[in-house]
Amino acid sequence: MIGPFTGASADFGVPMLNGILQAVDEINAVGGYLGRKLEVVRKDDQANPDIGLKLSQELVAEKVVATLGFCNTGVAAKSLETYQQAKLPLIIPCATGSPLTAKYPGPESYVFRTSPRDAIQVPFVVEDITKRGWTKVAVFADTSGYGEAGLKDVEVALKAKNLQAVHVARFAVGVKDLSDELKTARAAGANVIFSMTVGPENAVIANGRKALGWKVPQVGGWPLSFPFFMDGGKDAAEGALMAQTFIAEPSNERRASFLTRYARTYKVNKIPVPMAAAQGYDAVYILVYSLFSIRDGNLSGPAIKAALEGKSRTYYGVVATYEQPFSIQDKDATTQNMLVMGMVKNGAVTFAYPEDAKRNLFVQRKQ
Repeated sequence: MIGPFTGASADFGVPMLNGILQAVDEINAVGGYLGRKLEVVRKDDQANPDIGLKLSQELVAEKVVATLGFCNTGVAAKSLETYQQAKLPLIIPCATGSPLTAKYPGPESYVFRTSPRDAIQVPFVVEDITKRGWTKVAVFADTSGYGEAGLKDVEVALKAKNLQAVHVARFAVGVKDLSDELKTARAAGANVIFSMTVGPENAVIANGRKALGWKVPQVGGWPLSFPFFMDGGKDAAEGALMAQTFIAEPSNERRASFLTRYARTYKVNKIPVPMAAAQGYDAVYILVYSLFSIRDGNLSGPAIKAALEGKSRTYYGVVATYEQPFSIQDKDATTQNMLVMGMVKNGAVTFAYPEDAKRNLFVQRKQ
């Protein structure tokens, strides 16, 4: 496993790590894979693309059978070729940049994903805001790999609704003040801000908007559910809307069990980024269920790739029910019907709509 377990992105890297370890512990407690315990080889990429590449090369050299990881689109992008050339299956439970599972043709690709790519998150959010009548969109996108790919997704989604952004702001990761860009967006008549940035910059937008006394909603992808935004923005973050696959409410037995065990194991009252933990947890089970379909003990990369692409026993997961999460052509396990709209309320994420909370009682399946 590889991810940002220290540094600026640890707020969602650590929950992914913990979700993966929780699943591994559960599987090992009941015998592992055909009596063999799963062994975790852990690498901390610190959200740095160069470090991520070096550590990915180390994982290949250590002859792991598969890798789970990456939370940052830019970090993952720099390492994809390493896994592809080594024919080492990579399952991404966290990073959402659309290009990651599109780099290689489906039949050839060793890159799989359980997190929802931005190409389904963004249209989901755009559909919601247009229903609310918010059609004058200002887009705030950073210049990281996540922001670059996300901006393209927003432009495509708006065009599908015969819209275009009234203002587009670009900024570097780490920016502390966006008041000038916010003033320009307000002057352009924007009535909603769509943010595509992954760290504290989301809170910079929220706090800057509040300082201007500009009362417009802030929407975006899943980073608006991160502590960086909710803790950094405080009351300025209230009411923000974002796409989610998993909201930390015990809406059914398997989710309640997952949340209870996570809280007990890691001694926390709440998971900092529940989506990262749940998607990491499900990724482990999807991998191991596919391994059970390998009858001859051949755990080579091509054999595991074929097993992941095939039909294994159904896994009743935390995020969804997985009958066949991947195929030869399709390397994304998450489809748009699995998404719900989350909303920041009292410093936490809950369901934006009562009907989503009711629908969430029934775990979705891939469409």
